[in-house]
Amino acid sequence: MSRLVFITGGARSGKSGYAQRRCEELPGTLLYVATARVEDAEMAERVALHQQQRGERWALLEEPLDLAARLPDVTPGRSAVLLDCLTLWLTNQLFAAGEQPAPVIAAAEQLIETLRRLDIPIFVVSNEVGSGIVPDNALARTFRDLAGRVNQLFAASADEAWLLASGLPLRLK
Repeated sequence: MSRLVFITGGARSGKSGYAQRRCEELPGTLLYVATARVEDAEMAERVALHQQQRGERWALLEEPLDLAARLPDVTPGRSAVLLDCLTLWLTNQLFAAGEQPAPVIAAAEQLIETLRRLDIPIFVVSNEVGSGIVPDNALARTFRDLAGRVNQLFAASADEAWLLASGLPLRLK
């Protein structure tokens, strides 16, 4: 069984850096799973900065949608996986599902099952979106509700769950 570590927090809370440090405590080759789609210059700059911050020990998988199918094939020989981030994957899933939450929940449940079957530590980073204001439009509210539900599923399935605030980790589970 894997060791599933769920790490959440607000934007710029330090969650990705914390997850990366946790992975780098382990020996061997690591796998960074990027779910973002690079569609503008600002996002390309963010991706380049993240890549600079990782050393040669890191392999990269860029997969915006089909994580459950791809991960079993690319994890053998890796010491740990850092999936960053679940929230962007949810965004991609929601749009691919025609903005319908049910298929996204099913995909998230399938992903959890897949991660639990992998025999290495998996660190999953996700944004905590429930602490902000109530969005002013239906799609944003749907996304907020979906992200909250999926975060709860991952946290409940995790061996460890962490909340990052101002760069400080608080263990939840």
